Parts: sequence; C-alpha cells; structure tokens
Amino acid sequence: MEQNRLDVAQDAVQQSIRDVIGHINEELEKTRKAIEQTIDDDPDLRKRRDLITSIDGLGETTAALLLAELGDPLKYRSPSAIVAFSGLNPVVQQSGEFIGQSTISRTGASRLRAGLWMSGTVSIRHNPVVKALAERLSSRHKAYKQIVCAAMRKLLHLVYGVVKSGKPFDPQIPLAG
Repeated sequence: MEQNRLDVAQDAVQQSIRDVIGHINEELEKTRKAIEQTIDDDPDLRKRRDLITSIDGLGETTAALLLAELGDPLKYRSPSAIVAFSGLNPVVQQSGEFIGQSTISRTGASRLRAGLWMSGTVSIRHNPVVKALAERLSSRHKAYKQIVCAAMRKLLHLVYGVVKSGKPFDPQIPLAG
C-alpha cells in the first residue's frame, strides 16, 4: 500500500513514504528471521519443514505457513481432515431436488488457502504428480481455478504423506498408484 502511495505522492512527502517502506521491509526481514530461527531451533519442526520442502512447489515460506496453521499434520486422522480444515473440500449446493454447482466449502483456514494458491499454480508446472492431475482435469474441461484448487488439495495430501512416512517426496510413489 505504501508503494502505491509513493507512486502518486507529491514530492514533499515522498521521502517520508520511502522511510516508512524501509521500516516495513526491516520489520518483515526480522519476522522472517525469527520464523526461521524458531523452526531451526526445534528438531521436530525442522524435520517436518525439510520433508515439506522436498515436495516440488512448496518452499520455505509455504512450509512455515503450513506448520503454523496446521501444527502437527499427524494430529489429523487423514489427509481429508486436513483438506476439510483448510476449506478445500468440495460441497454440492443442494436444496430439495435442486442440485447446483459443486464448490469448495471455504470453511476453515482462509490464510492457508491463500498461502497455498501460488504453490498450487507453481506445482502444476513443476511437480509431476500435480501436473498429471492438472492435465487430467484440463482434458475434462475444468476451469483453471478448479484445477488450482485440486492442486492445492493434492499438495495437502502429499504433505500428510511425507510427514507420516518420514521420507522425502518421491514422485514415483503417488504416480505408481
């Protein structure tokens, strides 16, 4: 927002806005380092982070978000429970005999859904498991948003799988099934 203000500001206040932007960037960097340090100091969190980042399409930032929002993924009874917690589970709009569209439920962790969006788009291109899913859905003429939501769900399933198994992501395992 401050960058937008800088673009339209008068010359008299531009330096003040630049100072605010510099302060915000410093605070963001301090927060990033504190998150990294917290994860690095805890062996369980570090191991989970390393397992999560072994999945193509999930980086350090998304791993930190997943660990913060989900806590221990193994406290959920199944990957479907994580998907439901994140609000990515499908829900059919229905009333009496009327059956409408199927959408995601949107209940649960909205920050998790927002944070997974970019990971979903990246994994469609770089993760062979998610890419195969996206190609299958695309051939069935699904909309791009539906494909990305399916990719996000698949990523949550993969996160649960690698954390439960304790082994880094291997694309051959989910593709074999």
